[in-house]
Amino acid sequence: MTKLVKLDPINQEVVVQTNDNLLCALLKKDLHILEECGGRGMCSTCHIYIKDGMDSLSPLNRREQRTLEVITNANRYSRLACQARVLGQGVIIEIPSGMYLDEIENIEDLIGRRAEQPILHPITSKVLVETGKLITRSMITQLKDTKIEVSDYLRKTTDA
Repeated sequence: MTKLVKLDPINQEVVVQTNDNLLCALLKKDLHILEECGGRGMCSTCHIYIKDGMDSLSPLNRREQRTLEVITNANRYSRLACQARVLGQGVIIEIPSGMYLDEIENIEDLIGRRAEQPILHPITSKVLVETGKLITRSMITQLKDTKIEVSDYLRKTTDA
């Protein structure tokens, strides 16, 4: 059976199979959603808010709960799209605003520009650069260091 999932605020709908995760729905719409951890529920790049229909989703598992505890902008309506499976109708989701490091092809190109949207840390969703802030060389160094830390973190959790 299929279920209809509404994407808010872009006001689009997508059909998914029952028991598919919400990440499948987001990827069908070619949205800028990353799978930094490969859909294992260990990063924040598919963090979403459930505006309606939380009871139409699979319950939180332990790994998702632990990851959500680290995400700085998470709240009681937060889920990881890779872990939340659609079981019923009426799910409406909202994607948090911001851009993750892996969406940026060449970080060096950002020097001297103002951030058009927040640049977020891929594990914690912490805002690394706020909207409208001038991006300096020292910020770029911090972003590169963060990217290396994330790669190391994900490699360690994969090896464990």
